[in-house]
Amino acid sequence: MNLSELPVEGGVRQRGLQVTRLETFVDAAFAFAVTLLVVSFDSMPSTFAELHDALRRLPAFLAGFAILALFWFSHHRFSRRFGLEDGFIVFLSLTLVAATLFYVYPLRMVMSAAMSFFTGGWAPSEFAVQSMSEFRLIFVIYSMGFAVLSCLIVLLNLRALSKADTLQLDAAERLATRAEIVSHLILIGCAALSILVAALIPEQPDWLQALPGLVYCLLGVLSPWSGIHYGLRVEKLAAARESRS
Repeated sequence: MNLSELPVEGGVRQRGLQVTRLETFVDAAFAFAVTLLVVSFDSMPSTFAELHDALRRLPAFLAGFAILALFWFSHHRFSRRFGLEDGFIVFLSLTLVAATLFYVYPLRMVMSAAMSFFTGGWAPSEFAVQSMSEFRLIFVIYSMGFAVLSCLIVLLNLRALSKADTLQLDAAERLATRAEIVSHLILIGCAALSILVAALIPEQPDWLQALPGLVYCLLGVLSPWSGIHYGLRVEKLAAARESRS
């Protein structure tokens, strides 16, 4: 493989240009998971009131779609960067599929409840909470799924790092891979903190019950910081590589 002829994205030469059957299967599984987020109808809306009711569910769908897209793109980026497909990669990818198809149910519940909370009830919640303990438990399940998906992406990239010499990864590419690992470790950390908060908060006052979800707002600060911090360093190393070639 002539590395100098490969396209470059994010400072990493794209070694996985051929779409494999495994990647096709993972893509199809994520597409199916998205369909599980879509509000199902016995029939198409026939009145404006029914259409309006469907549109009220749109924010929860878009939020859930964004989460699934995050993990799909992480796997896609891994596949494009490295083109790896050994037994361990297959196992991790299939586990990612299984975890995603299970995770979509608590994802839909949490997003519908969250959007109902933030819109003051305008967006309907599909999850009827009978007690605060049930509310905390669904956040624990959601956060565990979020952490598992992030952990699988971490393991995929650690596998790539273990084969850095075989793949002929240079300094920029190794740093970009570590940056990907760090970004998902941040996701795992927020999920773990959300689980801890859900386990420790008292049942009163009611506003405290929103804290497990609000923990994820930390990603709005930590993820951009990680991206900028590592992105600038990767760009410098990649520019130095290009200047030598």
